[in-house]
Amino acid sequence: MEHDSSAAERGVFANRTLNLRNVPVVGYDMDYTLIHYHSAEWEGAVFHYARNALETLGQPVDDLTFDPTKFTVGLAFDLELGNLLKATRFGRVVRAQHGNSMLSYDEQRKAYSSTIVELSSPRFRFMNTLFELSRASLFTQLVERHDRQRLAGMGSYGDIYTAVDRALEIAHNGGALKAQIVAEKERFVQLDPEVVATIHDQRLAGKKIVLITNSDWAYTREMMPYCFDRYVEGPRTWRSLFDLVIVSARKPSFFVDNNPLYRVVDEEKSLLRPHDGPLESGHVYFGGNARLVEEWIGTNSDDPLYVGDHLFGDVHVSKDALRWRTALIARELESEISDAATFAKDQHALMALMTEKVAVDRQQAKLRLQRAKDRRGDVDADYHKVTAHASRLDEQIAPLARAAGALGNPVWGPLMRAGNDKSLFARQVERYADVYTSRVSNFRNETPYAYLRAARGSLPHDLPNSGSAI
Repeated sequence: MEHDSSAAERGVFANRTLNLRNVPVVGYDMDYTLIHYHSAEWEGAVFHYARNALETLGQPVDDLTFDPTKFTVGLAFDLELGNLLKATRFGRVVRAQHGNSMLSYDEQRKAYSSTIVELSSPRFRFMNTLFELSRASLFTQLVERHDRQRLAGMGSYGDIYTAVDRALEIAHNGGALKAQIVAEKERFVQLDPEVVATIHDQRLAGKKIVLITNSDWAYTREMMPYCFDRYVEGPRTWRSLFDLVIVSARKPSFFVDNNPLYRVVDEEKSLLRPHDGPLESGHVYFGGNARLVEEWIGTNSDDPLYVGDHLFGDVHVSKDALRWRTALIARELESEISDAATFAKDQHALMALMTEKVAVDRQQAKLRLQRAKDRRGDVDADYHKVTAHASRLDEQIAPLARAAGALGNPVWGPLMRAGNDKSLFARQVERYADVYTSRVSNFRNETPYAYLRAARGSLPHDLPNSGSAI
């Protein structure tokens, strides 16, 4: 019987048990959380404007091209060697790219045999969201160009990263990009009709709903009506879904600093006025900080839940600094789960072969020791027989292992795995996201009263089918 992955693709997965019934407030990010974009279109536009900014700064970039299929979320930039990396949860590099070329096994081993990717190190930068696809494309192509002929003003690969970062900042803040998104919403936006119903259910369950976005009010007031007013019943608008709207929040600073707060007093003209005192429901605010939201919630309340797509700016910081409950939105999960379901039969075959290989390797090791102790002919014959068996298994395993390693992305493989281990991205999700899912509307399947239980964690010494946690 063929496995139906559709339910799993839309599941909500718990790293830590979360009782949604006890959550008094749900805060939402906007871009790639409430609103999803066609990432190839969005990042292609960002690439275009950032490339123009680099050209204005005197860099030879007019022929650079963007291909979103070459990169994925969860990679790391090595600013010292100019490489793009995929690492395991322990920081061991399993794949590396320099410029436009993947490093060979020997090159990778020479560069990283004694290096651990530590995200706290200034040497490495992490690709937290889909917004990083254009950065990876620009960085790798500029590294390729720099190696052939040193780029003006670039003394290191770190300088290239800084220049790309500055160009992306110009692209995002210059106004032309967002003006294009607003003008061509149909091209860039993926509508989800279930988001409004999901939030409506949460409000019926007595939860307060807050929008906390880094986007400015001019952009927010254009995008939110387009995406959600059509699904709101009666004469109401998207504003009826939210008790508070906070724009230009400057996350992650919003969660850790005491940023000043302004109220949008003229929503048509985006006029601001400094605001002192507590937040008031029904208004739009500019800036501010998470402590003000906590005061608005009330000191005797349970922890709020914040839902966002940025692994660091939304999930890591809100969990680390405030101990809020956290949910990560990662649309890529849907294709990852679907691909895994399609590959399930081959995966079972691969696991069976690997189990057999473990037994054969153990037998080979014992025979090798026995040969060292006693050079009898029958021991040699047994050893060569087992070695030949191991070689045959390797030939069967290799194509299946390559196929498993190409799931999700043909170059970098699955988002949540790095070979047989969890990926560094998966480790960050596990550490900071209480729950994760592919889209906000998946919470409707669970209801606002759900008790989301964490799966029983596996350990190397666990027996097969040893049960689950209660």
